[in-house]
Amino acid sequence: MFAYLIGRVAGVTEDNLVLEVGQIGFNIKIPSGLPALLPPIGEEVKIYTYTCVREDAFLLYGFLSQDELDMFRLLITVSGIGPKGGLSILSVMSADDVRLAVLTQDAKAISRAPGVGAKTAQRLILELKDKVSMEETFVPRESAAYAAQTAGLSDAKREAAEALAALGYSASEAAQAVRKVENADELDVEELLKAALKHLF
Repeated sequence: MFAYLIGRVAGVTEDNLVLEVGQIGFNIKIPSGLPALLPPIGEEVKIYTYTCVREDAFLLYGFLSQDELDMFRLLITVSGIGPKGGLSILSVMSADDVRLAVLTQDAKAISRAPGVGAKTAQRLILELKDKVSMEETFVPRESAAYAAQTAGLSDAKREAAEALAALGYSASEAAQAVRKVENADELDVEELLKAALKHLF
C-alpha cells in the first residue's frame, strides 16, 4: 500500500518506530539495529515500508533503504519465514550479508537470527539460491545510515558531514557534530567543518 513514508521521528524503541506524517503517528516495526541509525527525535527521515494486512491486524514494517525492503520481501517468500522471521534476520544481517550467506550456503550465519533454526536456514538457502546472484552482492549503494543521519541538513551542513565522514567518522558522529555547531547557517563549509571538529575532540 505505502511504498515509503517521509515524516518526523516521534518515538523509537528497539523494534518500533513512531513516524509522524501529517499529524498522524504511524507505528512501524523495524529491525533491532535500525534505531542506532535513525536521526534524533523531531528530525525527518524516509522509511521504505511493507504493509501486512491480517484479519486481526494492520502492520507496517520499515527499512532505511529500498535494498533492505526488497530483501525483506524476498525472505518472506520462504516457507516458514513470515514478516517476523524476515525482520529477525535483517536485525542481525544486512541484505548483502544474506545474499552472501545464501551463495556460500552459510546456514550457521542465518540461524544466528532469533527464532530461525538450522532447518529453516537450510530451507531459506535452498529456496533463494536461484533468486540471488554474486553480481547483486556488495554493489556500491548510498549508505542508509548516512542518508538517515544527514536527512534535513542544509547543503553546507551536508558537505561538512561528508568531509567528516571522509576523515573516518561515522555517519552518526558526523551529523551530530554538525548539528551541534551554533549559528551554523552563518558559516561556510570550511568554517562549519572546523567548528564541528571541535565537538569531536
